[in-house]
This record gives sequence, structure tokens and C-alpha cells, in this order.
Amino acid sequence: MASPWSHRGVATVLRLATRLNIGGPARQCLLLTKSLADEFPTILAAGTPPPEEGEMTDPEVVVRRLPLARPFSPSADGRALWATRALLEEVRPTIVHTHMAKAGTVGRLAAEAVRPRPITIHTFHGHVLDGYFSPAVERAFLTAERLLARRTDVLIAVSPQVRDALVDLGVGAPERWRVVPLGLELGPFAAMNGPSRRLRQRLGLGSDIPLVGAVGRLVPIKDLGTLVRAVARLDGVHLALIGEGEQRAELEALVASLGLEGRVHLPGWADDVAAWMSDLDVVALTSRNEGTPVALIEALAANRPVVATSVGGVPFVVQDGASGWLVPPGDPTAAAHALQAVLADPAEGARRAAAGRAEVLSRFGSDRLVADIRALYRELIG
Repeated sequence: MASPWSHRGVATVLRLATRLNIGGPARQCLLLTKSLADEFPTILAAGTPPPEEGEMTDPEVVVRRLPLARPFSPSADGRALWATRALLEEVRPTIVHTHMAKAGTVGRLAAEAVRPRPITIHTFHGHVLDGYFSPAVERAFLTAERLLARRTDVLIAVSPQVRDALVDLGVGAPERWRVVPLGLELGPFAAMNGPSRRLRQRLGLGSDIPLVGAVGRLVPIKDLGTLVRAVARLDGVHLALIGEGEQRAELEALVASLGLEGRVHLPGWADDVAAWMSDLDVVALTSRNEGTPVALIEALAANRPVVATSVGGVPFVVQDGASGWLVPPGDPTAAAHALQAVLADPAEGARRAAAGRAEVLSRFGSDRLVADIRALYRELIG
């Protein structure tokens, strides 16, 4: 499928992301842009995230700005489409690889409008058609994704669970799909061989205080209220919600209403995630939906026990009874029981964490991801 837009035999890539907010998709976009540049020179273009979400950067990667924004807005989305098409005409890439829902819609529509048409790839980092938006918006997204999938050369899912859920919804024929798991730079986490004490010093907690933590954006899909209510059932246990987001004030109000001001901490984003994570007795995730949970991969790489809801791609990372504890979503009682089980039996927690560490280090490393995408690009350009 050689593209007439290759430059002197060099295949170029335009990588589009809605925004590079702190999380797995941004990590992947920055890593691939930098690591594939030797063979596939890449321009990374993205919108600007709101301040409370934070933005991931890499000194080796220049980001071109586009007026992409997550909320639906006909006027703003029209400007984004025009700007993206202009960038396509300027860059003339061999491949357009889009990440996240809005960039996927705008980028693939823009690619359809230029000639010759570049090869198109879209990565679904999660299943955004369940739990992220209102029912009306979800229906609109589903219709759009079904139509766009017919004209996308390759659809990528980060786990088999995400692929199967989208195929069941009629998004893309099965033969268009590839599963390419996340790949992360896990070295700093694997290097942790005990508590750093940095987070506990920040919170004023001694090493004898049981400390549960969640790492990620403070947004509705993460359902952190369930985790707060679970910890409320555990006497003397503290909780650190590490991150920022639109629900901070709402979570602070919930903490106050439950009388947990002294036990639930919101320290913001970590200056060193691996160091802070090493101080946690348990890393918890209570999301209503997930693609591939980066926080759980990093927690297991750091040899931390994990408790998580069995949603989306979580079982692709954590095997209940083997490498962690899985519970139903939206059930603070079940979450509390699992957290109590970990805290009451540190030896079992260490056993499952060690099994999880070996698994994630072999399956979710950055080198594997780069090799997978490199092989896919080579295949598509012939």
C-alpha cells in the first residue's frame, strides 16, 4: 500500500492527539514520535489540555498546536477540521495516525478530504462509547465511529477487551482490527526496592499508617467517590488521591461530608510517580471503564499490590487471585473488603504483586510497543 506522499522513499507520519494530558495516550504519543523518528519522521500535533489536567512533554519532541478540544462544539470542531486539513496539505504525510476520540474524528475526516489520501490508522486507547459522555453524545459518537471505521485502514485497540466491545457495537470489520498493548518506560518503577518515604513525608504520615492510593485524573469516569466511601469503612486507613482534575472540589466536599478530612489527602500531581507510589501499601482503581490502566501497570512494576474494578481492559493487566484483587464497579463495600484483605495479609499482597511485576515487565515495555508499531508501519507502506 505504498503512498504517493512518501518523500524520496521516506515514509512520514502525522500523529494527532486530542490533547497530551497526563495519562497513557500522551505517553504513547511522545514515545512513538521520538522512538520511530529514525525510520518514520513524525510530526506530533495536539490540542492544549485545561490546566487542571496537566500536560506531558518531552524535550526531544516538538508539538504542533491545533485547535482540538474534547467537548463537542460545531464551531470549534469546524475550525479544528480546517486547521488539520491545512496541516495535512503542508506536511503531506504517508500515514495519519490518530489517538483519542476527537483527534480520531477530525483527523480521519481531514484525511478523506485531501488527495492523494494518506494511509489512516486510529488507536482506541479506551472504550469511550461507554461511561464517558451523556447517552445522546455516546449515540452520536457511535454513529460517527461506525462510519469512520469503514474508511480507516487499520483500527488499533490496546486490549482484546476494548476490541471485542467495539466490534460488538459494529465499529469496524474484525479484519481491520489489531491489538497493540500499551508500552511504557517502566525502568523507574522496576528500580523501586522499598518505600522512598517521600509521599509519607509530604503527608506527614509515619511508616506504620496504612496508606491506600489512587493515581490519575480526578474525573467522573474514575469514580473516586466509590474509593473514598470504601476507605471510610476502614478504621485508621488513609487514602491519597494523587492527581488533579475537574472533580477536585466535589471530592473535597464528599471527604468533608464523611468526616474524613484527616484521612483522605489530595496532594496534586506527583513530582516523581514511582517514588510516591513506592510509599503506598495498596494502589487502588475504582473506574467505571478503562482501556489499559497505566496506573496499575506502573504499580505492579513497582511491586505494589493492587485492587481494581473489573472493567474494560483491567483484566488484561490484573488477574484476580494471581496478580491482584478485582471487584465489581460502583461497590464500595466490595472495594473495602478487598483493601482490608490486602492490608491484613501483607505476605499475600507481596506474592500477588511479585507475580504482577514479572507479567507487566514482560508484556508492557516501551521497546515492545515501538517494535509493534514499526512493524505495522512497514507492513502498510509495503
